[in-house]
Amino acid sequence: MTRIAVILGSTRPGRRGEPVAHWVMEQARTRSDAEFELIDLLDYPLPHLDEPLPPSTGQYQNPHSQDWAATIGRFDGFVFVTPEYNHSTSGVLKNAIDYVYAEWNNKAMGVVSYGVTGGTRAAEHLRLIAGELQMAGVRTNVALSLITDFKDFTELTPIPHQAQALNTLLGEVIAWSGALAPLRQVAPAA
Repeated sequence: MTRIAVILGSTRPGRRGEPVAHWVMEQARTRSDAEFELIDLLDYPLPHLDEPLPPSTGQYQNPHSQDWAATIGRFDGFVFVTPEYNHSTSGVLKNAIDYVYAEWNNKAMGVVSYGVTGGTRAAEHLRLIAGELQMAGVRTNVALSLITDFKDFTELTPIPHQAQALNTLLGEVIAWSGALAPLRQVAPAA
């Protein structure tokens, strides 16, 4: 069974991402074509990248890096739930992504973003990062506006077409995760 992680990419007090991630998980649980797990970065308090060697070497020295690599390595694809901060994703999500390398390779990714303009710039930055990590970004993006998809900028109340977009995104991530599976099974060159 294809395994997809929904990564909650904000740790701020009062974060809007928590209800967004739970909404994604509620929608995901209605599917029978993949298993989904919520990964909340609050549960992985990674310090600023502190590995002495580049992550591309795969020689993680610190226990927190090794644990994070094992967590990410379990999945076939990812849905990033990200706010938009200063026209980009959150620093905590970027840091978590930068910790490992091969564990992201040849896996699919999709983005559920939120912000005043739907977090679209954060989503675009994540797509650029994903390309460098040899991830396949799916076309569909769920962009939740704090104006139209949140009541009083706080309570998540997505307009109806957002659930349809999320279902499409999940289907694309699952399909691409399956399509990339043969690449993940190729043994690294000795």
